[in-house]
Amino acid sequence: MLPETPQFRTTHWSVVLQAGQENDLGQRQRALELLCQAYWYPIYAFVRRRGHPVHDAQDLTQSFFEQLLERKTLAVADRERGRFRTFLLAALNNFLINEARDARRLKRGGGAEIMSLDVELAEQRLSVEPATTATPERVYEQQWVSVMLQRVLNQLQAEAALEGNAERFEQLQIYLVADRSTISFQDMAAKLGVTEAAVKGVVRRLRSRYRELLRTEVAQTIGNSSDVEDEIRYLMSIF
Repeated sequence: MLPETPQFRTTHWSVVLQAGQENDLGQRQRALELLCQAYWYPIYAFVRRRGHPVHDAQDLTQSFFEQLLERKTLAVADRERGRFRTFLLAALNNFLINEARDARRLKRGGGAEIMSLDVELAEQRLSVEPATTATPERVYEQQWVSVMLQRVLNQLQAEAALEGNAERFEQLQIYLVADRSTISFQDMAAKLGVTEAAVKGVVRRLRSRYRELLRTEVAQTIGNSSDVEDEIRYLMSIF
């Protein structure tokens, strides 16, 4: 766990953006690895939407992260203050331009697996995504939000399981991810065999915790903690 102070909560991206000394490069490297592992799918999907077939997209994605995770890349991140998602996309675009210029790089990553990428699952997700006229950059941001919200939901689900409330969570998560009118509190109460007031109380707590986890997740990807609310508003506006 990253250290915290009463004045400023340290996040993964703020750690990466620290003015690096040799003795803190390891921590910065680990923070960047965690972010990349969490948000690799929008990168892979972006490469696919740029017209690269599955094998080449997998190879390009691995090679991109190999380059990104080299220690010298952290110096670039120091100058690229702001959101991790914008830094990542800018770095990817530069990488793809350089790759296109070098036609000799037939085996970019040399077969090395830098990160664990579930390409089969990624392709399944891509296959069910609706057709869109949006730019690859816009879709990248939408997929970024999708990954972020799923991570938050997974954390909330894990907490419910630890408390022995996994089955209840499975029923009630609809109030977090779907239109509230899909099923009434009254109908849900009858389904669970509890009072309507009990259902409302649990849902209220789940929503509160969901917002808290969302705020924490977003904070990990920005350099200034004061920008969290602005980032949430922007991401929700494009989802």
